[in-house]
Amino acid sequence: MHYEVEVKYPVHDLDVLRQSLDGLGAVCEDSVEQEDLYFGHPLRDFASTDEAFRIRRTDNRNGMTYKGPLLDQETKSRQEVEVDLGDGVEQNRKMQVILEQLGFSVVHCVKKSREIYHLPDEDREVEIVIDHVDGLGTYVELECVSEESQFEETRKWILDLAQRLHLGPKVERRSYLRLLLDRLAESTAS
Repeated sequence: MHYEVEVKYPVHDLDVLRQSLDGLGAVCEDSVEQEDLYFGHPLRDFASTDEAFRIRRTDNRNGMTYKGPLLDQETKSRQEVEVDLGDGVEQNRKMQVILEQLGFSVVHCVKKSREIYHLPDEDREVEIVIDHVDGLGTYVELECVSEESQFEETRKWILDLAQRLHLGPKVERRSYLRLLLDRLAESTAS
């Protein structure tokens, strides 16, 4: 079984972050536009089970992702299962229609611009992304895929990498979806 080991932090100074990435030899490989359409399950509350289910459009590519409950108290690590879908807006829309016909409901759409970095010469494949999230601001995520047997070692390694990048004392464990929904609830209550 594969796990996604991830940490996320708000970015307070983008220039300092980019200098830290440069200092580690990170290279920006790509910039993409992403749109994540999150769905609610017809029979269980993903917010209470800490799961997520989405269709992601990255530029013209589409994929579907299930994310299981968080595995620890320090990171955003969880089981993640991804499936590629056909390319194009029409394929994305067709998958949405299928899910809605099966009783799933759209919860919210998260839109972001993503800068994708790679660290050369590291023992692990790590993806570092800077996300500019509509309605939220800028965040950085460090993500590494781990086998179950290496989960704890990978978790410690990614937390160490976050320290080397001076990313702050506390991981933001909420998803962009949860952050946006919390912000909407706050603005409605005001």
